[in-house]
Amino acid sequence: MHLVRYVDPGTGTARVGRHEGDRVTPLPSVESFAELLRLPATEFREFLERNSSADSTPESGARLLPPVDGRTEVWASGVTYERSRGARVEESDAGTVYLHVYDAPRPELFFKAPAWRVVTDGDPVAIRADSPLNVPEPELALVINSHGEIVGLTACNDMSSRSLEGENPLYLPQAKVYNGSCGLGSGIRPIWQVDDPTDLRIRMTVRRDGSEVWRGETSTAKLHRTPRELVDALFAETDFPDGAVLATGTGIIPELDFTLAPDDLIEIEIDEVARLSNHVVRGRETISWFTESPDQPKARA
Repeated sequence: MHLVRYVDPGTGTARVGRHEGDRVTPLPSVESFAELLRLPATEFREFLERNSSADSTPESGARLLPPVDGRTEVWASGVTYERSRGARVEESDAGTVYLHVYDAPRPELFFKAPAWRVVTDGDPVAIRADSPLNVPEPELALVINSHGEIVGLTACNDMSSRSLEGENPLYLPQAKVYNGSCGLGSGIRPIWQVDDPTDLRIRMTVRRDGSEVWRGETSTAKLHRTPRELVDALFAETDFPDGAVLATGTGIIPELDFTLAPDDLIEIEIDEVARLSNHVVRGRETISWFTESPDQPKARA
């Protein structure tokens, strides 16, 4: 079972529901994901297990939306895998910065996107028009309630402009935060339904003109920091009244001779958790629907 946001085909409004099999069933008396993420973990679970509706919609008739809304923020973690440490050192003239942060007491955390700037499965992700080297970064994402408790999991595509960050570590916000830079799986898997979040296989494939041009695989068992450690650092001095999503970093990074191209297809899969598929576009003009009202479901390109 996954929790989803979707467009009700009858009313055209956004709803919250369960996605099970090929059906989407609305949750009664819930208008937003933000409401659910205000609940303590025990109440969150009790509500989901107690409430269901016989009124369901075939998956084909319900357009799935990004699983974040309201004041929920997406954050991300950096240099949490040995592969990530090596890649950052390789691409940067200031590589010792990444060597230090890998083993430092405090993890690297950075803001990734507000809810309105997130895309989901089937939407396009973007590469910056001013960056010649761009890659996807597949990551396990923790869904955290306002009390700092992990209540769910999903997949994140933390798009990255490697040329910008490699030029100067202080350009990280520009390399990571722009229109189309953050993709999340359309469903949130409740944490209690996943056997072991610290041992999940993550796979990514990039296809170009129908052919596979890059493939990589890792496991969350290779994470250098625990999910709890990352969450505690994020919530240490910051409030998230509508909860947060925290991507845990990537252990899959292509070599420096690979870069994404427009029309590439990125496919990410995390065992037991989510699948995420996005085509690549270039530049902000290709995803202008980001400027639509945040109170209405986005009209996807």
